[in-house]
Amino acid sequence: MEYQIKGGNFPVVACSLRAGEAMTCQAGAMTWMDPSIKMETQSGGLGKLFGRAMTGESMFQNRYVADSDGEIAFGASFPGEIRAVELSSGQAIIAQKGSFLASTEGINMEVFFQKKLSGGLFGGEGFIMQKISGNGTVFIEIGGGAEEYLLQAGERKIIDTGYLVMMDSTCSLDVQTLSGVTNVLFGGEGLFNTVITGPGRIVLQTMPDMSLAARIASILQLKK
Repeated sequence: MEYQIKGGNFPVVACSLRAGEAMTCQAGAMTWMDPSIKMETQSGGLGKLFGRAMTGESMFQNRYVADSDGEIAFGASFPGEIRAVELSSGQAIIAQKGSFLASTEGINMEVFFQKKLSGGLFGGEGFIMQKISGNGTVFIEIGGGAEEYLLQAGERKIIDTGYLVMMDSTCSLDVQTLSGVTNVLFGGEGLFNTVITGPGRIVLQTMPDMSLAARIASILQLKK
């Protein structure tokens, strides 16, 4: 499989498949494809159905198989970027709910529960995230732009709610309470920040979809 990410701020990833190659995507993610590519909808069993529902993904996924060479494209659901992540045996990433767009075969997804309850309830990333592992390529949706950091062992990054897209499974997540009554009441940052500790790679987004939705809602409210 070869791919090209295009479309600027409203991206799609166009994948060239050879005969017999297949890809899996979120329901509704396919934007266009050649007639040589056939679709089948799959659930993967009750356990995977339940797991996808818990992580904010569509309960059913679509599998596309190329009968002969052809192209298929998958589009992001909001303005931003699409990031390709290459995984090999023994590698895994932890991603926020709803960030999975599509993948080659050989990629596995499962529910990931935060080990620390505080990190899930107050960190803004959710108690339930998704663990993605296997051999192949996975495409992740990112709101706005993407910034990547490689944290050394013990190195920390403090992140505002919702800005973490993904991290290597070697990283850990916790929360930090904002100090100072004035900061809490008037700082506009809420009560908690997410704290990621290395070692490992983290990818941050500059405009989480919830922040974009809140901004649009405030504009519409002002126009009433």
